[in-house]
Amino acid sequence: MHLGLIRKGPRNHIGDIGGILVGNAGDEAVRTGVTVVLPQARAVAGGDVRGGGPGTRETDLLDPSCLVDAVDAVVLSGGSSWGLDAASGAAAWLGARGRGYRVGSSPLVSPIVPAAILFDLANGGNKQWGEEPPYRTLGKAACEAAAVDFALGNAGAGLGATAGKYKGGLGSTSAVAESGLAVGALMAANPFGAVVAPGTDRFWAAPFEMDGEFGGRGMPAAGGFAALDPLAGSKADVSPGGNTTIGVVVTNADLSPADARRVAIMAQDGIARAVRPVHTPVDGDTIFVLATGAYALGQEARHVALSMLGALAADCVARAIARAVYEAETLGAAVAYRDRHRI
Repeated sequence: MHLGLIRKGPRNHIGDIGGILVGNAGDEAVRTGVTVVLPQARAVAGGDVRGGGPGTRETDLLDPSCLVDAVDAVVLSGGSSWGLDAASGAAAWLGARGRGYRVGSSPLVSPIVPAAILFDLANGGNKQWGEEPPYRTLGKAACEAAAVDFALGNAGAGLGATAGKYKGGLGSTSAVAESGLAVGALMAANPFGAVVAPGTDRFWAAPFEMDGEFGGRGMPAAGGFAALDPLAGSKADVSPGGNTTIGVVVTNADLSPADARRVAIMAQDGIARAVRPVHTPVDGDTIFVLATGAYALGQEARHVALSMLGALAADCVARAIARAVYEAETLGAAVAYRDRHRI
């Protein structure tokens, strides 16, 4: 299988894949938000959880041995466990429009909405919501806002995020091959670990940058990093559940649920390329994969095609994490990368 030259798409986000909408909703007073990835038709899905402190919904259903083989949306949310209610809001919005899994002769559908959350409860926002947390409402609002183009940085699930010692955010990238195969990543970056090499202004993901998409500062000087404190540049607070990088990889390939699961596993390597340390006990790193099926991989040497796709997915994930931090602006809880490095 020959992909030909690989470039970022014209939008350089997952809207380049086709058939995918993204909606963001946020509450600046609370310093939190929700992102919904909304395929225009039900999409084959897979997922992989690597962090030691995850918060997820419907991930067991993504096992290839389970009944349901496609999903209606994926939700990424701030709010820790409170944020899981955002998926309930999205499911209600979908169900009211007849979008979901049909079961027998029931007049109702069952919207399938996997979700993952990150921790943004300690960022200084007003969290005194009592018995009415905002996430169900934000989930519905994000669905209403879904469009091909969308904001990055302080948007959606990235609104209240922090990344190591920097302001985190929402980032997205794409890679489109001459052959027509396309893949992209949308990441809410809130890791415990550092996204920048200690003592520098260079992203760990710099080797994978395309066309200066996160500042074009270049790669860290070679050598010596293994001798540094592994936690250099990480968050001072190591509380369990206080972190997490979550996201969605989208491709136009015709994947099976098992294929999507394998791509999700490979895509997790993108977090490892962009964050140090990664998959810690205090992160809940989770990646979902959606496949629209518009591009036929074919059956001959399919394992090779999946290997290429997984590698591209990991590259997009790494780029999207760095772009999330590059595009973010300070809310006062953490310094923005651009502010610190005067970009």
